[in-house]
Amino acid sequence: MKKRLSLLIPFLLAVVCPFLVSAKKEDPKRIVLIAGSRSHGSGEHEFRAGCLLLAKALNEQSGLNVEAVVVGKDWKKDRSILDRADGIVIFADGPSGIAGEWEYFDALAKKGVGFTFLHYAVHPSPEDGKKYFQPWIGGAMESGWSVNPHWVADMKVMRDHPIGNGVPDVVTCYDEFYYNMRFRDDRESVLDLITATPTRKNIHRYINLWNQHGVDGLDQAQTLMWGYERPNGGRGVGFTGGHYHHAWAVDGYRKVVLNAIAWSAGIEIPQNGVSSKPLSEDDLNANLDSYGDKTKHLKLPKVEDWKNLPAAKIDQKREAKFKK
Repeated sequence: MKKRLSLLIPFLLAVVCPFLVSAKKEDPKRIVLIAGSRSHGSGEHEFRAGCLLLAKALNEQSGLNVEAVVVGKDWKKDRSILDRADGIVIFADGPSGIAGEWEYFDALAKKGVGFTFLHYAVHPSPEDGKKYFQPWIGGAMESGWSVNPHWVADMKVMRDHPIGNGVPDVVTCYDEFYYNMRFRDDRESVLDLITATPTRKNIHRYINLWNQHGVDGLDQAQTLMWGYERPNGGRGVGFTGGHYHHAWAVDGYRKVVLNAIAWSAGIEIPQNGVSSKPLSEDDLNANLDSYGDKTKHLKLPKVEDWKNLPAAKIDQKREAKFKK
């Protein structure tokens, strides 16, 4: 009898254990990245290439139980992809990724779906910023209020928040970092996840939206990434960086954005942050939009080169006309 049992037990374990393991395994968190159309010029606003790079890191390198897919702004052809999402990332020109479906996205937010808006995607109209972005992610860029200089930011991440897991104390990057966002009236409910200080020395381009608020914000810590936990469930993140595709080659920059995407989707962030492999030059140039013979071949960036960039010339006549 004992001999029969000794033979039977391994057989039963072999049959039953796979069912026990499969029963415990959770479904993967689903993240949908909406990539905008070609924009600006080669190496800038590379929405599709950036989304594919982030999705690859989540699916193949992070070790997380996650399923990330990239779609275009024609996602309306198959809404079921977004219906099943735990988190949605929009990386596109303005609100084009929403494709006019404001109420649909509002319903997703109220259902608890996490949102992460990257770079130009944080810039709706003032009216839509107030009605939708503030309840969804806590704030937005606003013309006439926010500014968009190109500068070398020494970014500091909130250390007592999971988005800071594994991120160096300082992450340096040259990008078009917007600042002076229009936040919710209850400003204390919005988390300052990444801050950096713009100065006359580290700004290298003042462009179309520069205004008195930008001048007043110099030499003061500005919020470049913020987070918001909705009272009825769900999380939102806004990040103003992402203009230059070279930024994704900065390990700490890539990690904090991956952390933010995972956090907004309700995923527990590992102690060392969301893992991804350092980018090679080939990785950086994969999937870039085609501009024919004007398509650039991007080199891996060097922080010391950014630090040596000359400060932008101040247009005194322009600034004299700003409303104080």
